[in-house]
Amino acid sequence: MNVKRRTFFKGVGGTLAIPLLESTGAAASTSPRTRFLVVGNPFGMHPDFFFPSQFGKFGETAELSPTLQSLDWVKDRITVLSHTDHNMVSGHGREISFLSGVLPADASAFPEKNMSIDQIAARQFGSGTRFPSVNAGLEDGIRMSWTANGVEAAPITDPQKLFDFLFLNLTEKEKQTRRDLLNRNGSLLDAVGNQFSSIKRNATSADHERIDQFQTSVRELEKVFSDRGNWIDKDKPEFDISGHFSESEVTITNKYNALFDMVAYAFETDLTRVATIAFPSLLNYTDVKGVTRSYHGCTHNGKMENVTAELVAIESFQIAQMSRFLKRLDETPEPDSDGSMLDHTVVLFGSGMGYGGTHSNRNLPVLVAGGGFRHLGHFDAADQSGNQMPLCNLFLTLLQRFGIEKDKFNTSTGTFSELSYA
Repeated sequence: MNVKRRTFFKGVGGTLAIPLLESTGAAASTSPRTRFLVVGNPFGMHPDFFFPSQFGKFGETAELSPTLQSLDWVKDRITVLSHTDHNMVSGHGREISFLSGVLPADASAFPEKNMSIDQIAARQFGSGTRFPSVNAGLEDGIRMSWTANGVEAAPITDPQKLFDFLFLNLTEKEKQTRRDLLNRNGSLLDAVGNQFSSIKRNATSADHERIDQFQTSVRELEKVFSDRGNWIDKDKPEFDISGHFSESEVTITNKYNALFDMVAYAFETDLTRVATIAFPSLLNYTDVKGVTRSYHGCTHNGKMENVTAELVAIESFQIAQMSRFLKRLDETPEPDSDGSMLDHTVVLFGSGMGYGGTHSNRNLPVLVAGGGFRHLGHFDAADQSGNQMPLCNLFLTLLQRFGIEKDKFNTSTGTFSELSYA
């Protein structure tokens, strides 16, 4: 196979192996819909202000922590997990494993490599939506979403560009260019498939199996290209972004309001069922009340109360933005089903770092909201010996919630069975 074709297969976003192409599009016909949003940051959360001081359901045996106060209205539909992580040595660079539990250097030892759970969910929902997944943020993103090839699914970091991507229709010329591109890619697949048909004549039995798997994967990709073509002539829904920037000053608040509202409407109109929103390390929070320092600078606070207060203000802002998104979902009836959109949308908040002040990667700050789960309030995930639960146990439970039949995901040792759903 020549270099151009190798480059092509890397570019289309999937390694050509059967285990990584299961059930493409199968979830598109599942009713009611299930959606998934991940909200993440790179520096974790100040544990003294994020984790509640008691375990149990909120309003009964536990109360919300200072950082989580904006979630008071939805406290019966959230679960905060203490004592769960990926069992990694602490330090910068480990946070990229947040949604997989696996560092790129160790990925070859795992069936899913370091593919993140949002991308696995997107693969499950397949081509049933216009966009398998949407990744958004400001500035530089946080490297939390990874494809089957181990390539970062880079976020769109400008609200206007996200608007154009989600809601701006193509011109007739652009539509034809897109058709031509899909046709050329389809021809490449045909050529590669024919090459391997001829190679099989002299192949060993083991190679026959590998080639059969490859050809099955090629057929799956052909279906993806065919389905992508079906969307070209379908207009996107309309969305008015002007209200988010009607004030004279553009702030971090109205930028994130725009990002979250666009994702919410993309969910409502079924443009996508999987999204991530990032609060990156270089983001300037100085227009948040009380914040004068950089985000990273606030994590290294030396336990000084005034600097810690700024960090908590930043983290509280992040949670408040997510809370506003949850409320929008909860106020929107689920299309063609019972309940609200929040009842059918799993929202995961967290980080691959526990606390930036110590560069700890233990006891990760993790919160799950919505999704029709029977929520637990604040839950201690440590076992009787005090060992922290692998975060991949939670991820395995979430993947099963999305209809993905797995009994193991990367470093999981089981499911997080305490979090059940109706």
